[in-house]
Amino acid sequence: MVEVHDADVIVVGGGPVGVTALAMLGQLGLTAIGIEKDPEAWPTARAVHFDGEIFRVLQTLGVTEELAAATLPMSSTHFQNETGQVLISVPTGEFGPQAWPNNITFHQPEVERLIRQRISELPNIELRRGVTAGEVRNISGGVEVNIVDSNGQEAVLRAKWLIAADGARSPIRRALEIESEKFGEDAEWVVVDGHLVDSPGYEDDMVFLCHHTRPALWIRLPGTRVRMEFMVMEGDDLDEIVTPAAIERISRGILPAAQFHPDRQAVYTFRGRISQRWREGRVFLAGDSAHQAPPCFGQGLCAGIRDVANLTWKLALIKRGVADESLLDTYEAERKPHAQFWVEQATNAAMFLQTTDAEAARKRDEYLWANPMDAAPVSPPIGPGLHDSTEGDISGYLSMQPMLADGTRLDDLVGMRFLIAANAELYYQLGSDVRQQIESSDHIVVMNEPEKTNQLLEFSGSSAIIVRPDRYILGVGDSVIDLERLVQLLPGISVQAQQSV
Repeated sequence: MVEVHDADVIVVGGGPVGVTALAMLGQLGLTAIGIEKDPEAWPTARAVHFDGEIFRVLQTLGVTEELAAATLPMSSTHFQNETGQVLISVPTGEFGPQAWPNNITFHQPEVERLIRQRISELPNIELRRGVTAGEVRNISGGVEVNIVDSNGQEAVLRAKWLIAADGARSPIRRALEIESEKFGEDAEWVVVDGHLVDSPGYEDDMVFLCHHTRPALWIRLPGTRVRMEFMVMEGDDLDEIVTPAAIERISRGILPAAQFHPDRQAVYTFRGRISQRWREGRVFLAGDSAHQAPPCFGQGLCAGIRDVANLTWKLALIKRGVADESLLDTYEAERKPHAQFWVEQATNAAMFLQTTDAEAARKRDEYLWANPMDAAPVSPPIGPGLHDSTEGDISGYLSMQPMLADGTRLDDLVGMRFLIAANAELYYQLGSDVRQQIESSDHIVVMNEPEKTNQLLEFSGSSAIIVRPDRYILGVGDSVIDLERLVQLLPGISVQAQQSV
């Protein structure tokens, strides 16, 4: 019986994670339909920060020039206590190992507009707005979802797989009865976005205001836009606290009512959650439906983009017959521990940095002065999955991206493929049959020209490195035995035994 599908993938949710998933699927040659209940794009920002890794992911979509013009590299960050003393000052303007600035702020509607524009250029991708997803069912060889459009017209869509990027309240997650583990304590915060005109604000681009009387956060965005966030304190009137006069008061005059023109004032609940499982058959959770974190390290959106960067190329390899369905078992195994690390870091930092107890704040200040590096956690490797398991090496960590002498970023030459970067002498020790398999595969690219590989090999401290399509390291090695072991992990490649030419 021939299976009939409307698309390879259905993506539920048209926020930044959902539209990025659609664009990546289109780049990979899959067909996809996006379903978004809101008839118009959300006009105000939720996320405002991503890091160099996420800019590198978006680079793959071919929107870098426009994205660079619409974002602001952060130049400086500091933490200050109640009296204005600087606890930690962090330079954040570095051009980092991803070949992009390490920290970037943006206005979310503008970034989403750029990605939606890219989607409109892909003939195999469709985003349907004003359409609500209903019941989702795993069926033989695929998945079905009931939908209702803005006119009340009902229909059923079928696809091989479904990505549920439908937000923190995810109806799909709830319908699948997937519970979430709670981290830390939930806290209500006032979030205000708008234009600050003819008023300086704080000098630094991001300031953690570790005030025990009311913890707060300042972020400078592109143009005249700024964001501030304030913890809701006992006794606050939630209607009064979002008025212009109240915002001027609790910002200690940083957002004067006459100079600050708000787009949005809202009360949000910051929470730490990890869904207990991220997959039900052919349905995959991604973004806030899978994890939520307080905004201490700005990793919420980053984690969601990492989810779809991890998942989409695996779906593509399976659709093309290069890999079997078992590859999808690595999605949750790899992503969940990484996402949970950042949820735990953010919830722990929230309790530590945002204490409302004066004595605890005093002890925190002393600790941070003595241990400033503890405020900057280092991103971990992905969990167990499609990468080498040799203890102590850099397998599973994010790779760097070389910038070549002519200004080309290496990913622009690699595309969404595996990269084997090795010195020529080592690579040509592989048997001719193995090399023929590699070089005839359109999901693998080989580079052994020193001008392209030297930076990666120096970074890895090895003679060969294999980087996955999501830019995480499959493995490194120094001998032909090492390289054969790593090549054997590549989908679609068979290495029978050590060979010689």
